[in-house]
Amino acid sequence: MSLRAQARTVSLGTRLLIGQGLVVLVGIGTILVVTEAVAPGLFHEHMLIAGHENPDVEALHAEEAFRSAITIALFVALAAALVAALAASYYLTRRIGQLVRGVADAASTIAAGDYEARVHPPALGPEFDVLTDSFNQMAGRLADTETTRRQMLGDLAHEMRTPIATVDAYLEGVEDGVTELDPSTLEMLRGQTQRLARLAEDISAVSRIEEHHLELAWEPVQLTELIEQTIIAHEARYATQGVRFATQLDPKLPVVRADRDRLGQVMTNLLDNALRHTPEGEVTIATHADTRRVVVSVADTGEGIPGDALPHVLERFYRVDTARDRQRGGSGVGLTIARGIVQAHGGDLDITSPGSGRGTTVTWWLPRK
Repeated sequence: MSLRAQARTVSLGTRLLIGQGLVVLVGIGTILVVTEAVAPGLFHEHMLIAGHENPDVEALHAEEAFRSAITIALFVALAAALVAALAASYYLTRRIGQLVRGVADAASTIAAGDYEARVHPPALGPEFDVLTDSFNQMAGRLADTETTRRQMLGDLAHEMRTPIATVDAYLEGVEDGVTELDPSTLEMLRGQTQRLARLAEDISAVSRIEEHHLELAWEPVQLTELIEQTIIAHEARYATQGVRFATQLDPKLPVVRADRDRLGQVMTNLLDNALRHTPEGEVTIATHADTRRVVVSVADTGEGIPGDALPHVLERFYRVDTARDRQRGGSGVGLTIARGIVQAHGGDLDITSPGSGRGTTVTWWLPRK
């Protein structure tokens, strides 16, 4: 076995004891040099200064007594220091060993799939507190990631069930000759596959947002210009459904530092959501700024949200009316994505509604600086 391999097999306690032993050996060597070579010479020199040029028997005894006394004192002190050092070494070895075993056990538990394992701070100093805090933060992030993964898989399976079942039923009907593969059937099948594609994109976006992996391309953005462009892109669809646009845009709205494409995605999701829940009526987009924030609101005159559903509308895949929302093609994560993007910019998003049939207002804001 190589020296490096042998070193790996030596425990931390053994290494500390070896280190203490080396310190003690150095101390013994130092004491021997002092008591045998340095101290007697110094004592004899002071005896000469005191007038004992020809030392008598009494002076010799005094010199010998000094040597014996200093030797005994130093060796007693060394023995006491050795006992204290070994006790401290034993104590630290146990505490550090417990910490190392705790970290190892917690890591093994996490590796086995239990992400609730944590390490308690050992009260050994700030360096060890930083170690345990870092480990616990890592475990927390892993737990959040695992929770997100499980929820995503469950949500994805639930949301995919309807379009897959629809496609399968139509294909079975075509095979049995019950359904013809006419343009309307092809359009329906294409709509279901597009719905699955949107769902996959939305799931990916939500995953990146919830795991804080959303990448932003920061640049100066004039929100008024971005909002006007988004309105132009939606005018045709709104006109087809008989929904009007109204704007109350602050012409002096300050420039914000943000990701232009991501904010465009926020406005697109909000306008799509407003149109989906406003069979006819009006959608008003307003902006204003104060000393700290730039605020944008999208208010519709549509279906509104019941009071018991309002606290849940920003949850992933939550729908106030499940059947109708699925028929309209919503994936149920548009608002979740919008809020995640705004929060990644340091802002936030909120939804208010007076109740069913009384419209909904979505308000989001970004910091001015």
